[in-house]
Amino acid sequence: MKPDTEQDETRAGFLYGVVAYAIWGLFPLYWPLLEPSGAFEILAHRMVWSLLTVVAVLAVTRRWAWIPPLLRQPKRLGMIALGAAAISVNWGIYIWAVNSGHVVETSLGYFINPLVVIALGVVVLRERLRPAQWAAVGIGAAAVVVLAAGYGKLPWIALGISASFGTYSLIKKQVGLGGLESMAAETAVQFLPALGFLLFLGGGGGTSTFTSAGTGHMLLLVASGAITALPLVSFGMAAVRLPLSVLGMLQYLAPIFQFALGLAVFHESMPTERWAGFALVWLALAVLTWDAMRTARASRAELAAARDKAVAERPISGNRSTVSETRS
Repeated sequence: MKPDTEQDETRAGFLYGVVAYAIWGLFPLYWPLLEPSGAFEILAHRMVWSLLTVVAVLAVTRRWAWIPPLLRQPKRLGMIALGAAAISVNWGIYIWAVNSGHVVETSLGYFINPLVVIALGVVVLRERLRPAQWAAVGIGAAAVVVLAAGYGKLPWIALGISASFGTYSLIKKQVGLGGLESMAAETAVQFLPALGFLLFLGGGGGTSTFTSAGTGHMLLLVASGAITALPLVSFGMAAVRLPLSVLGMLQYLAPIFQFALGLAVFHESMPTERWAGFALVWLALAVLTWDAMRTARASRAELAAARDKAVAERPISGNRSTVSETRS
């Protein structure tokens, strides 16, 4: 690939990444538009329309070859079902929290998510942490204590969001499917329970708003599928064009947007104790980012040194042929 083409690809990947995380960060503006639907009804519609949207994308791109091998792997299907359950919990808490006026705390959940993922890696995968990672986790734990004092209780919304998404990330890593395929498989698991719940609401077992709150409301519920799929597709296009370190930095855009919306748009209160807790979380993330960048630089330097050494030790074919000619 030519340098100009590489630069164009990198710029395109960065743009796709910004679009993905910006949409995720702006979700708090969308879910309140779906009122008077309750959180569970919104969640069910999101599951149903997400599957239909993803199936449409797969049909256009003709990406079906991954399905037959997957159906022959019961263990992998079980992991997908667990992942679907974890992301369902995450979506449910997030939608309820946003529509209940806890946008700032949802941003906290996604800020501390990298720390939770690291902790899960230690507990579940027996991974070994570097000293800086241990320091970041320790600072994050101190932040939770400070925030609990500020809230007068544990920040359970943030902890629930980060724990459910961290668990989902861990499961998704083990399943090993691409973003679009993974979403299709997970929403396929969610589809029937979600559809059954919506039919229950519409059949008199509850109060469905799908047809009773106007055409605009109906279209907004249907669009929740596209709103869910669009950032995922953008993220997939960014992931193949950007280094992992850049994607890791971009992931903080979403909670930054959520935090800003909580303060500027929804006018949520931020007493001193919460500012102190958030400051500790940001310090932990700064330590984590610094360590990741330092490790990445060291890895690149080692790789370059190994490559240079291999080139220097490689026999020169011209010299070999000259020696052979002399001997003959």
